[in-house]
Parts: sequence; C-alpha cells; structure tokens
Amino acid sequence: MNFNIPLLKPVRMLLFPLSLLYALVVRLRNWCFDKHIFSSAHFNLPIICIGNLAAGGTGKSPMVEFLIRNLQDHFEIAVLSRGYKRKTRGYALADAGTTALDIGDEPMQFHSKFPGVTIAVGEERIVAIPQLLHDRPNTRAIILDDAFQHRTVKAGMNVLLTDCNNLFTRDWYLPTGDLRDAPGSYRRADLIIVTKCQETLSEDDRKAIVAEIGPLPHQQVFFSAIQYGTPYHITKREAGEVNDKVEVLLVTGIANPEPLKRWLDEKSRTYYELSYSDHHIFSIDDLNTIIRRFNSIQTRNKIILTTEKDAVRLIKFEQELKSWPFYVIPIEPRFLFSEQGRFTDLIVKFITNFNAPGIRPEEKNA
Repeated sequence: MNFNIPLLKPVRMLLFPLSLLYALVVRLRNWCFDKHIFSSAHFNLPIICIGNLAAGGTGKSPMVEFLIRNLQDHFEIAVLSRGYKRKTRGYALADAGTTALDIGDEPMQFHSKFPGVTIAVGEERIVAIPQLLHDRPNTRAIILDDAFQHRTVKAGMNVLLTDCNNLFTRDWYLPTGDLRDAPGSYRRADLIIVTKCQETLSEDDRKAIVAEIGPLPHQQVFFSAIQYGTPYHITKREAGEVNDKVEVLLVTGIANPEPLKRWLDEKSRTYYELSYSDHHIFSIDDLNTIIRRFNSIQTRNKIILTTEKDAVRLIKFEQELKSWPFYVIPIEPRFLFSEQGRFTDLIVKFITNFNAPGIRPEEKNA
C-alpha cells in the first residue's frame, strides 16, 4: 500500500499563511536566543548535539548509534533524548525493566542494543542533564538526541543532518514544507552531514551540494549513505535473508520508509506494505491485521520485515511473534569518500580536548 496521496502537496500549499506565521515565531525565538534575551546553559562536560532542521527522518537514530559504537570503548557516555510519544513525563533513566512506553521507541532501541550505555529521557534537557549526572557521575560525555532546535542547552559540538533528497536549502517552513527551524540556523552547526545519499554520489555532485549549503569557514560537510545489515528474527535473533526469491510484507511506523522500499525493490522478489504513522503504538488489532495481510500473500517463501525502531514497539507481542517469520532490518550510516575516520577523529578530539567552561547560564543582554 502506498499512502503518498497526490493531493497532499496542494493541501499543504493552502496552509501557506500558517507557515508564514510559524516562520515568524521561529525567527523571533532564534533572535531572542542570539541576542541573549533568552538564556542558554553551558555544562562542564562535552555535549554533542545530533539534530536537523526538518521534521521527519534524516537518520538521527542511526547516527546516534554510530557515535555510541565508536565512543563507548573509550569514554563513559550517556544519551539523552526527549522520549517522544512515551506514556510518562519528566526525567527517566532506562533500566532492566524499562519499556518503549516508559521512554519512547528510539531511546528504547538504544537501550536494547547498548545495555551498558546510560540512556535517559527528559523533555527539558536543562533540567534532565543535572539529574543524569547525579545518577551517573562518571559520565564523560553526553549525546543529545534531536536537540538542535532546543537552544536552552548550548552544546559544545552541533552535528546537523540533512536528507540528500530534501536538503534544508530547498525546503520551507511547516506546515507547507518540512522545516521546523530557520534554514539560516545551519550556521550554528559545527559538522553537517548530508544523509541518505546514493552510494554512487559523484565528486561533482558532492561539490555542487557543498556549494549549495555554503558552509562557513569553521564548518565541515560530510556525506553518508544508508547501509542495511542482515535481518534477524524479532524474538529468536536468528539471521534471515532477503533475496530475489523472497516476498516481503513491510511493516513500518517511521517518518520516511522510502530508502528501505528502494532497497526492497532491488533485493526482494516483491514486497507489500502496511504503513503506519511515525512512532505508531501498535495494538493487538494492528498485529492481527499484519498476520491477515501476511497470510493473504500467495507464496510459501515469504517474511514480515520491520525496522528496529518499530520492533521495540512490537516486542510486547513476543509470545505471538515467536511462531511467525517476523524479521528486523538493522541500518547503519556509511560515510562516503572514505571520511568515516576523519569524522570520528573530530568527535574523539572534541571530547578529549574539551575545555570545561563550568555550569553557568549565559548572561542576558542588558
């Protein structure tokens, strides 16, 4: 099933007056932070912010996981997320009994994959960070997930992601476009990563995109593609396979499943789709719909496939899923032009050479 309705764009254009109002509010808010009318807080440890300017998927979660994998053996790190669509409020620290309903699907995904890493959530980062440091005083660095537009905390390093297929330079404000922050806010970034590129991106295309972004002298631009791993069973963790003999029922509740659909176009015999809204909380009725749709596929060589983010919201049906060929596809970012080492070195050097400014709010302008 494909829910990309042709009338969507004209409908969004009708909302253009609202987008102008939204743009005014965003610009006014940023101006207040820039002029120190609104204050930001510094903390005396390295804070790395991963974020974007647009609503929707630019690959923030895979990038957070990339940083965890590359930093956890060298530093005591923690990840702080908002915990979108969780059923709790306030600060919460993940533990052995935590579920996606407690902390949200993406933080739960981090916690499941990296149980030795501190994962916490809190809507107000400026309040949550001291609580996290109280609970984990040995923390050496904090990764702020999806916090670029949350300026009450001033991160020491800002990593801004933008989708190659929807660069912030070509976008417009919500609800007509997808921007939730001003395009000019890219100037606050230290590193910019153009995500979801084609593996075959040429040097000429790279130069053209860099020229379009117009990085400042202190900014560095990187390019990454999506790399899909080996599917594994959602409960048994056994490896599976997608090839040209397999028919796939794709079940997603993510902002942008298009790259995964393109991958299935290349790898599978054919695929069918059940698409839900981003961060959808799956019910038993949804599970029954999935099973019925799977049973209607007229072949024996078939599987159900979902994303890791969706899997943490489906695992509550563990007993029901055991007997079905229900697989999860992991994804990782892969840096193009052989620049993964350079990117990682910049992050490690930032943490290693961090000069703690002390915990202090910025003084307001008189």
